[in-house]
Amino acid sequence: MSDAATAHAQTAPWPEDRTPVDVAVGVLVRRQADGVEGEFLLTSRPEGKVYAGYWEFPGGKLEQGETVAQALRRELQEELGITIGEAHPWKVELMDYPHARVRLHFCKVYQWDGDFEMREQQAMAWQSLPVQVQPVLPGTIPVLRWFAEERGHAGATHVG
Repeated sequence: MSDAATAHAQTAPWPEDRTPVDVAVGVLVRRQADGVEGEFLLTSRPEGKVYAGYWEFPGGKLEQGETVAQALRRELQEELGITIGEAHPWKVELMDYPHARVRLHFCKVYQWDGDFEMREQQAMAWQSLPVQVQPVLPGTIPVLRWFAEERGHAGATHVG
């Protein structure tokens, strides 16, 4: 998605009082042998969903009574067929899209069990900066910036 489209998603003139939907987001990160964070997982949004084909970090809406960690565990099992270890709360970002206002609860995940199964016929790609898959969902771009800051990456965080 272009920077202009990203800015539109973030600053479009929707009512400020729209109630945000809480979403648990898994930032699955491979660690190198020395413990340094390496590649991270992006998945494409499935056909039939808003922003189909856009790349994002996997996750989904919290159900009534769920914690962020519980929702993330459920969503990644349902979508990817994996069982995650500890979800490490990282950042929270509020995004305004034309269809919804969402509060994204990003959690880093370093351990998981099982083979990845794309249960919603989505694609998956292990990435590093700059991300090569495109288009990237607007809610993903702040995470790429955070990674750039943490990793001392200068330059573009994604192509396109």
